[in-house]
Amino acid sequence: MEQHYILEAIDAALLAGREILAVYNDPSSDFGIERKADNSPLTLADKRAHEIIRKRLEQTPFPMLSEEGISVPYAERCGWETFWMVDPLDGTKEFIKRNGEFTVNIALIVGTKPVMGVVYVPVTKELYWGVEGDGAYRLAGITDGDGRTLEALKADAVRLPEVEERDRFVIVASRSHLTPETEAYIEEMKRSHGDVELISSGSSLKICLVACGKADVYPRFAPTMEWDTAAGHAVAKAAGKEIYQAGTEQPLLYNKENLLNPWFIVEDKHAHPKAESL
Repeated sequence: MEQHYILEAIDAALLAGREILAVYNDPSSDFGIERKADNSPLTLADKRAHEIIRKRLEQTPFPMLSEEGISVPYAERCGWETFWMVDPLDGTKEFIKRNGEFTVNIALIVGTKPVMGVVYVPVTKELYWGVEGDGAYRLAGITDGDGRTLEALKADAVRLPEVEERDRFVIVASRSHLTPETEAYIEEMKRSHGDVELISSGSSLKICLVACGKADVYPRFAPTMEWDTAAGHAVAKAAGKEIYQAGTEQPLLYNKENLLNPWFIVEDKHAHPKAESL
């Protein structure tokens, strides 16, 4: 995939992050919180970020499927060979709580697979990206692309996974969606690995922690949508990790008729417990 498209995605994510922070840092803002049909929250920041990303990516030849966009009928999108999958603000609950654990997610899907992904954390100004065949990277302290080339961005970034020695097996789990099934999986890992450390985090940051090598596994036995995982999935794959459907050796697939993900596990490609009991 051409370098041009990853730079477009990075720029779109950075611009959206700037707009999100403008709402987040406004002391007088109530975030304009609304409730969607599934009772999940929607804020002014979600809407503004969506619009900025839409305007940026419509300059590319690919259509866009966004959590906050108008729903595209499956009869139309099933014919898309390549398209953008976007979550303008992943972790809206964390945004409302003001804990900083929310991200901008932009992925490029080819067929049913994510081949390119960008995850940006506006509060910490950390950028994660991954491209199939070109690796995954983390760049700290970035607020805009400054017209830099991809090679210039790589020169300032750390390639993933980062080398980190740990004595303990580390599990990362959702801060807002820790289900009984997840707790059972954690107990199973404790029996297998003994000394287990549990990290709680929000949004697609959990996937990025595995991609970085800071966590060994992220089990998700609760509902997610394709736009929640696509960008992180691309980063994880480029870092040598994978997102498997729980109980199988099959990765998550995208652009299904029903955009709801099955339960899944994020981990190293070479250490894949099937978790068949779940």
